[in-house]
Amino acid sequence: MEVLYTVVLGAALILFFCFFKFPYFLQDCRFMRKMLVVRSKRMKFREKTPFYSVLDCFLDVVKKQPHKPFILYEDQVHTYLQVDQASNKVAQALQLHAGSTVALLLENGPVLVWMWLGLFKLGCPVSMLNTNIRTKSLLHCFRCCGASVLIAGAEHREAVCEVLPDLLAEHVRVYILGDAGGVEGLHSLTEKIQQSPNTPVPHTLRDNITMSSTGLFIYTSGTTGLPKATLIPQDKIWGAPFFPYLTGVKADDVLYIPLPLYHGAGLLIGLAGAIERGITVVLRRKFSVSQFWKDCRKYDVTAFQYIGEVMRYLCNTPKTDTDRQHKVRLAIGNGLRADVWQEFQRRFGSVDIQEFYAASDGILSFINYVGKVGAVGRVNFYQKKMFPHALIQYDAEREEPVRDREGRCVPVPTGETGLLVVKITKLAPFVGYAGNPEQTEKKRLRDVFEKGDVYFNSGDLMRMDNEDFIYFQDRIGDTFRWKGENVATMEVSDVMTMLEFIEDCNVYGVEVPGHEGRIGMAAVTLKEGREFEAKEAFIHVCNFLPVYARPRFIRILESMELTGTFKQVKVTLVKEGFNPEVISQPLYVLQESSHSYVPLTHSDYSMIIAGQTCF
Repeated sequence: MEVLYTVVLGAALILFFCFFKFPYFLQDCRFMRKMLVVRSKRMKFREKTPFYSVLDCFLDVVKKQPHKPFILYEDQVHTYLQVDQASNKVAQALQLHAGSTVALLLENGPVLVWMWLGLFKLGCPVSMLNTNIRTKSLLHCFRCCGASVLIAGAEHREAVCEVLPDLLAEHVRVYILGDAGGVEGLHSLTEKIQQSPNTPVPHTLRDNITMSSTGLFIYTSGTTGLPKATLIPQDKIWGAPFFPYLTGVKADDVLYIPLPLYHGAGLLIGLAGAIERGITVVLRRKFSVSQFWKDCRKYDVTAFQYIGEVMRYLCNTPKTDTDRQHKVRLAIGNGLRADVWQEFQRRFGSVDIQEFYAASDGILSFINYVGKVGAVGRVNFYQKKMFPHALIQYDAEREEPVRDREGRCVPVPTGETGLLVVKITKLAPFVGYAGNPEQTEKKRLRDVFEKGDVYFNSGDLMRMDNEDFIYFQDRIGDTFRWKGENVATMEVSDVMTMLEFIEDCNVYGVEVPGHEGRIGMAAVTLKEGREFEAKEAFIHVCNFLPVYARPRFIRILESMELTGTFKQVKVTLVKEGFNPEVISQPLYVLQESSHSYVPLTHSDYSMIIAGQTCF
């Protein structure tokens, strides 16, 4: 018996030591087990003939639980079977050839879901257009994905008509979901769908679809100044839908998706993830802070998706006695500041927050499965082994990675900020951007640690602590993030220089206390003898730029500072921000109520810093 006690005591001491030395050991093991399950499933999908797609998964769910609610929208309930039949009607109405790319300009709602599924049934790649873009950006996005068909919601008629002559000149078929109104070249699709049968189209239509076939185009901003169309092959589509499983979504959960479905997070992690889990989703046309918790109570929501701005908006609402009267147990998303994280849980209860890091064009993701406040993920042994990556030194002034005398990149020490780069391998391929080989190549870093290696440049500055938790720090280059959207500085600059009185323009993002991301600011030089036309500038940016991309602040410079290679210098401008105490040149702020840019006063600045101004 004494020997038994000794063995038990020894085992207890070993366990105590392990938990002390490796406090996250069990959580790491559970998560790695899940990752191995995902890898096993994806390998089986690849081995099936034909390739087992997200659409095939959806059809299997329809067979297993046809009458289970799939989509809850306003007062509508759509079962898996009903969505299947509605998507059949879409496929029957369109009758497109497999491989024909179709662009969708649709708001969140059931119609978008069955459009997407119906096009997949025809074997058609789908281009998910950002519903905020207009004119030049809209045409660019449409053209770079090679689409031959555009389907738009009735609410986007005006935006479509602005580019209709260009589309018709390129022999594009343009459909509107509503009355075409007698506009030449604009065709109504609504009646055609209603009159079509709900019988399935032959599976043979998509027999040639393989795991390498393009399934989606998701748009991301970049240094070109215009959105880039990220190619998403069928195999990569399967990467994101397992996020709900990895973050703890169960078969009886109800998932609320207030994010736009034209982004990868809403469409692939949310909607496709719900299909993989076979669960019910709640859709809302646009996020509403006043309706969020009402929706959660109405639909018995147990999990929801977020971006950091969503959580901040919720925390900024007046406190009520019903703040904790909900069934939400899980929140999945990214971009959440540590202070908002803590405030959200203090106020709304013990909601399990699963923060992650991912990008539509990226090849590596992190999940904070431990729940460490502020971290976007935890790097475990599996990721280190299967997806080699590093944080390297980055020169912000030269806007390039630091290299040593041998031309190799330099890793940063633990705890310091560095640029995240990921090795491009067969397991982690980088497909690139449609019709943009130049920008595709710019994302590849060569000879990083040894001659001949190729790494993906994430464009994100990250920091890792001594417990292997990783934290997002900032974006680099010519893109910043505001209101959950990527803003391409070159695109904004091109719009600003269309104004006759502006000579040159340098666009950048500046931090505003209490807000995630950076708000847009433009430093401009004026043409000789010209003055800044504030009202004209306001009308111009409102006509050509979506709300999130409009420069909120404009600074008038006498001359533009350039580097030795004639690149615009942003570092000093970003550091000085919009502080009138620091800046002696004229400063303007966009003011909707005046329909103009107005001079920024010290009082205005103080109110913004104090959080008393809404953006």
